[in-house]
Amino acid sequence: MIELYFWPTPNGQKVSIMLEETGLEYRVHPVDILRGEQFAPAFLALNPNNKIPVIVDRQGPGRRPYTVFESAAILQYLAEKTGKFLPRRPRGRYDTLQWLSFQVASVGPMFGQCGHFLGYAPRKIPYAIERYRNETLRLYGVLDRRLAKSEYLAGRYSIADIATFPWIAVRWLHRIDIDEFPHVKRWFETIAKRPAVRRGMAVLKQRERIGNPDARTREVFFGKTQLKQGRSQR
Repeated sequence: MIELYFWPTPNGQKVSIMLEETGLEYRVHPVDILRGEQFAPAFLALNPNNKIPVIVDRQGPGRRPYTVFESAAILQYLAEKTGKFLPRRPRGRYDTLQWLSFQVASVGPMFGQCGHFLGYAPRKIPYAIERYRNETLRLYGVLDRRLAKSEYLAGRYSIADIATFPWIAVRWLHRIDIDEFPHVKRWFETIAKRPAVRRGMAVLKQRERIGNPDARTREVFFGKTQLKQGRSQR
C-alpha cells in the first residue's frame, strides 16, 4: 500500500497519474495547501520542505515503510519499484531522465512564475509578466520541436511525459494557445485519452481551485506564514 499525501496541483497530479498507470494500491491523504495544512508538524515529519506530494510506501526497501518527497524522486522511485515507464537500458533511461529534469528545472518553475504574475500577484508587474510568459512560450517551443521528432518526450511513454502533462493541462492559466504548438497539442491529446491519466487527474478534482485566491490562501502561499512556520519548526 502506498500512502499518498496529495492536493490536486500539477505536481500532485504527476504522482496520482503514475500510481494509476502502475496499478499500485494507494490511499489518498488530502493536504489542503490552501489552508496551510502542509505546515502541520505531522506533515513536516514527512517532508522537511512542507510541500506536496509525498508518498509513504508501506512495503519499501527491506519491506519497511519508506517515505519519498519531491515529485520527480517519487516518479523515479515508483518506476523502479514497478519496472514501468523508465527504461533499463542506458540510452533510453538517460533520455527519460533528461526530459524529467527539464520539467523539474524549467517547465515547473517557469510556468509557475508565469501563472503567479498573471493570475495571483496583487498588482500587475509588466516586466515580470513579460519575462515569465516569454520564457513559458520559449519552453513550449522546445517541447514542440522535440515532439515534432518523437511521439513522446523520451521516445516511448515515460515518467517524463507523466511529469509534464499536468503542467500543460493548466495552460489557460498561462494564456497559452495550444494550437500554436501543434506537436504539443497532438502529444497532449494522446496522453489525455489514457484511462489511467483520466483517473489520476480526477483525484480530488472536486476540491481543485486555481486562481482568484482569497485573503487567507494568499497569506499562506505568498505571505509571511511560510517564514513563521519555518522558524517555529527549527
